[in-house]
Formats: sequence, C-alpha cells, structure tokens
Amino acid sequence: VTVTIHEILLVWVFLASMSTAGRSGGSGGFQRVKRGWVWNQFFVLEEYMGSDPQYVGKLHTDLDKGESAVKYTLSGEGAGTIFTIDQTTGDIHALRSLDREEKPYYTLRAQAVDIETNRPLEPESEFVIKVQDINDNEPKFLEGPYTASVPEMSPVGTYVTKVTATDADDPTYGNSARVVYSILHGQPYFSVDPKTGVIRTALPNMDREVKELYQVLIQAKDMGGQLGGLAGTTTINITLSDVNDNPPRFSKSIFHLRVPESSAVGSAVGRIKAHDLDIGKNAEVDYNIIPGDERGTFDITTNEHNQEGIIILRRPLDYETRKAYTFKVEASNAHLDPRFHSFGPYKDTATVKINILDVDEPPVFSKPSYTMDIHEDTQLGTTIGAVTAQDLDAGSSPVRYSIDWKSDLDSFFDIDPVTGTISISELLDRESIAQHNITVVATKVNNPVLTSRVSVTVHVLDVNEFPPELAIPYETFVCESAKVGQVIQIISAKDQDLPMTGQKFSFKSPQEGLKSKNFTIKDFGNNTAGVVTLRKGFRRRTQEIYHLPVVIEDSGLPVKNSTSTLTIRVCACDSDGALLTCNAEAIFLPVGLSTGALIAILLCIVILLVIVVLYVGVRRQKKKETLMTSKEDIRDNVIHYDDEGGGEEDTHAFDMGTLRNPKAIKENLFRRDVKPEAGAIPRPAIASQDSADIQNFICQRLQEHDGDTSAPPYDSLATYAYEGEGSVAESLSSIESLTGETEEDYDYLNEWGPRFKTLAGIFGELMNGCGVDQLH
Repeated sequence: VTVTIHEILLVWVFLASMSTAGRSGGSGGFQRVKRGWVWNQFFVLEEYMGSDPQYVGKLHTDLDKGESAVKYTLSGEGAGTIFTIDQTTGDIHALRSLDREEKPYYTLRAQAVDIETNRPLEPESEFVIKVQDINDNEPKFLEGPYTASVPEMSPVGTYVTKVTATDADDPTYGNSARVVYSILHGQPYFSVDPKTGVIRTALPNMDREVKELYQVLIQAKDMGGQLGGLAGTTTINITLSDVNDNPPRFSKSIFHLRVPESSAVGSAVGRIKAHDLDIGKNAEVDYNIIPGDERGTFDITTNEHNQEGIIILRRPLDYETRKAYTFKVEASNAHLDPRFHSFGPYKDTATVKINILDVDEPPVFSKPSYTMDIHEDTQLGTTIGAVTAQDLDAGSSPVRYSIDWKSDLDSFFDIDPVTGTISISELLDRESIAQHNITVVATKVNNPVLTSRVSVTVHVLDVNEFPPELAIPYETFVCESAKVGQVIQIISAKDQDLPMTGQKFSFKSPQEGLKSKNFTIKDFGNNTAGVVTLRKGFRRRTQEIYHLPVVIEDSGLPVKNSTSTLTIRVCACDSDGALLTCNAEAIFLPVGLSTGALIAILLCIVILLVIVVLYVGVRRQKKKETLMTSKEDIRDNVIHYDDEGGGEEDTHAFDMGTLRNPKAIKENLFRRDVKPEAGAIPRPAIASQDSADIQNFICQRLQEHDGDTSAPPYDSLATYAYEGEGSVAESLSSIESLTGETEEDYDYLNEWGPRFKTLAGIFGELMNGCGVDQLH
C-alpha cells in the first residue's frame, strides 16, 4: 500500500486550517510546520502462514526525492519485534503470524529524518495497523450442557429453554460470527429456532409414564450455516415433569383378609393398595369405605409414605357372632388436574372380604359388674348372690370361679367354684366397713391360662344396733331472771347407725306424767327439742347446778333409746338475757361491798403474796452454799491475784487445795513472797490430805503439755477440771461417762442423808421428763 501525494493533499486541507492556539505575537512564537505526508491505517491478514514476512504497506513523503537522503523510523506497539520498516524505502512487514482474537490492532508512530544529520524532517505521526479477521473460531456454548424440564402432555410449541453460542470472530467483518442453530439429535420431539436458539416441543401428548428423559443435541454453525463454516455442539437433558393424568388402579378387584377375633380395637388388620403411575402429590390416594355390610366395624386410612390403605378395626370381633365381613373400598386422587377430566374418573373400587379367625378366648361374665346387698347381722354361710360366666368358644369349656385374695384380704366371703354363689365367711359390721369390693376370677378348665375378672360390690346394710345420743356435750345455763316456760337450750341427737330417709328422733323427760318443779323437755318434732323452765326465781345461792335427764329414741327397728343427762348452771344475766357470769363468789362476799373495794382488797393480797415469795427466796439463797460465786462453770472463771509467784520451780508457794473452794481464797489472802509467821496460817487437814492427788494430777498435765509439739511458743494458761477421787458417791459429772443413753435409778441418793436430799429431788424430777444428759 503506497501513500501517494494525492492522499496527503486531501489530509493537508484539514491540517492547514488548524494552527497552534498558544502562538504568541512576537518573532519568537512557534508556528506549526506543514506536514509533507500523512497516513491513516494499514491492514494485515491474521493467521498468515507464508514463509516470508507479510507485507503490510509503504510509507513515503514528498520530501523524499529518491536520492536516499531520507530515513524512515518506526516506534510503538510491536515495533522491531512484530513489525519492521525498511529505512530507505519505507516498506512495513509483519515478522510473524498475528491473531485478531488475541490483539485486534496495533498503534505505531512513524517519522522521516535526514539520513546524514538524523534531524527530523517532519513531526512524528501515529497510525494503526489492524489485524484483518478470518473465520478461525467455531461457535461455543459457554453454559452447556443444559438441563430443562417441560410438563408432560404439553401442546406443540411449548417453550422448553434457550441456548446461546458465542463466536470469537469479528462480528463486523463478513459472516464469520453469524451463527445458525439446528438439531442434530432429538427430533421429532423438539425443535430449535435457527436464529434465537429457543427450544420448543414438536410433538403433542408426550407421556412421562412412557418416556421421561430426552437428550437433545444442538449444533451452532457460523458463516450463516453455509458450507465451510465452523460448528459447535451442546447437549440438553430435557425431563418431562409429571401431571395428574393417570387415575389410581387396584391390582385386583377382590382382596381377601384373615383377622383373628382377638384383635385389639384400633389395630391395623390389613393393607390394600391402589397403584398410580404418577409421582409426587399427583400419586397421593385417598381411601374410603363405601357404606354397606361392614356396619362401622372397620375404617381405612392412607399411609403417607407408600400410599397404602390401612384397614383399622373400630369394634371388637366375635367369631361366634359373625364369621365374615364384606365391603367395598374406593381409591381416588387427592389432587385433580381439571385439564384432564376428560380422561375419565380418577378413582377405582375394589371389594374386601375379611374372614374372622376363631381364637380360644377367656370366659365371659353375664354382667360387666355385680352389686349385692346384705344386712350386717346376717349369719355366717348365708348366700348373698351369684356370678355367672361361660365359654363362648366352640369347645364350650367348663368354668371355675374364685375370689382374688388381694381384694378380700380378711376373707369375708367365699365362692362356690362350680356354681359361682357367694356366701359370708366372716361377720360383717357396717360401722367398720360399709362396702366391700371384691374381684371374682373365672377360669377355663380346658385352658387355665385364660381367665376373666369381674368386680363385685357388696353393700353392708345397716341394722339398728346403736341407741341415739346427744349430738354434742351441751353447756346449758339458766338465768336467774328466767321466766316460766322459757326455752333455755335447743338440743339434737346423733346415731352411729346408717342414716335412713325419714329416720326421726324423739325427746322426752323421764319425769313426764309426774309433777316436775324446775325443767322439762319439749319435743319440736323435727329431730330437735328444747329445755323449758317450769318456774322462775332461780338463785345461785340456793342451788347453782341442776341435772336434767333426757330420754332419746330413734325410729329404727327395733327401737333403740338412751338417757342422757344435761347439766344446767344458774348464771347471772343482763336485762336482755345475755350471760354475765356463772361464778359463785357473790355468795361468800359480805353485803354492802362495792366493786372498787373488792378490787383494792384483791390487789393488796397479791402484793403481800409477792413480798412473801421474794423474802423466802432471798433467805434460801443466803443459806445455800455454793462452790462458786458465779453460776457459770468453774472452768470458765479466772481468779486474779496480786501476789507475786515464786517462779516455775516454786511448787509449794500456793496450796492447790484452795481451788476446790474459791471462796476460801477471799478469806485467806496471804502474800506468797513473804514467809508467814508460824501458826498464822491455819491448814485444814482435809486440804493437806487431798493436796497430793491434785499435785500429781497437775504434774501429769504439765508433763503432757511440755511434750506437746503443737503447743504455742508463748506463755499460756491451761485450765483443767479435776473431780478428785475416792468419793463415796462416785462421779456425778458427764466427763468420762458412758456415751450410751441408759436409764439409771437414782433412788439410792435418798439413802445418803439430808445433804443429798436436794440432789435426789432434782434427779427424781428429771427421770420423769428430761434425760440425764440434760442435767449434765
């Protein structure tokens, strides 16, 4: 390709109209130099396979007079590696094969310079070398293989999916990138639009139950599908989705089942199934029993997992009553598709015949429970009733009866093992047990393992054996101001016998018919009675308490009666009849004393009693000698002395015998650091005799304390309790006493003399209430 002068002139018109916007007005301003040559772009064929470099074009300027004074230079993308230029002629060649899909064009810069001075003759210019496309790429399905689904029985032309192929060639140049779609495999079921790649159904009524999966091979070819074009393929896996176009069908018209008569109510006794060629919810089946000969004995439900019909027993079966059942079951789809109603009814029916199997059953009682009544005074051995059971099986085995011992622990009843009659074996008492609940067991002789049980309730009827008595212990009083005929008390009665409807109590006084002076009984006729006064003027001074016998009768057979006594006290009442007091102190008080005077006298008596009690207590406290001045334990008392001790080695400076009586310490306060005068210190003989055992005791404790490694390093006070030894009364302390809680008789303390009288009294009281340990 040669750039001629004419081509340069066409471009020069445009370039000459432009000038530099920043030109200044002085002589030093820059002015654009008119270019002698300009080019636009070159083309190079991709995938060139020739042995020589591919010729691209030729650069030429009018400044080149053919005298070899101009040199052409090339720079930019691929200069020197991909493209080269002849410096003298300006010819451009491609050194290797180019791929348009890798890089569609290259931008380079060219310049003409003086060959001798290497000075640019013109400004550098830029041009483009485009790689011209050839059909070297086939169409590709980037998203394949494809998966699609379409409902079965769809009409022709139903959309399935769309495929797209991509061609890497230049779509603006030729037909290299124009793709056409076609089906290589999958006809006549599906079709494809050659331009858009949309897949549609091509056959009507494609049935999933016949064929579910289709594999379609689609081809995409460039060059508009012409001969010589490149092609690519992809696979489409098309699945027919299910619709409800098939009704359920039973595999057979009659189902035979065998069910034992002992089957439990609510249990499954059989299974049937209607098959549906559809899947999923379209294959869900509902089962129903057509009302008829089954009479509600059976029911049917659907197993959601396998769509089986489960026959459920709703009523007990009895082989001896009925040996077979026949009924019809209808199976229908739960979800119907209105588009396919014309295909026929989506249900089916089948007949179910159930034969009942005979099972060796336990005996059956004639009643679910029995109730019997018997009077509590009935003689032993009397028959109170009978139970009946029989074997309903074909063998009709004899039955034996017995009473469950757990229900009749006291053996009040017996039963005849053959006839089932129940009799009394122990006397019955309604007041102890009013109702007996026993269980009778019936056992088959041929098969003792089979037993039946029935509940028998025995009501013990009441016999009038207890007389009536007053309902409560009444506290009756009569006012001193009571009038004649006044009711002072309402009484009622009770009876331990069983209350009966219409039972009545009657009340009367045993003096009825005789002349009574004080009180009488008036029967009100409603199981109550009143105590009525016969006179007035009751006085506590004259008589404070009256006793009134009351005779009470019941209405039972035989009639029972009893006599109770009411105690009536005479009391003082106010004007309204309210009780004030029933005390008799007014009888013994002098006439004329007011209430204030009585209170003052009583107060003085109380004060005098208190003074006397306090005085006696103080006198007793002074006479009582104690070993301690404090009520606390001696081991908790530390006695302080102002004496200076003789040191650790001084064991004779203090008489340990005085510890037995701390009171003696206060009486004999001598200094221990000064030797007293002879005869100044009286030493009781008892103390000197007992000092040896106390000193031995303390020395033993000191040795133990000195050898104790856990003792503190500083001076410490060790307190010991020593009882002494050789006492006639032995030890009274809880120390070293037996741990067992044994009761001991302390009556021997009374024999030791008056000194132990108080101690004997204390132990005597504690033996009746508290334990010995409380005294300790």
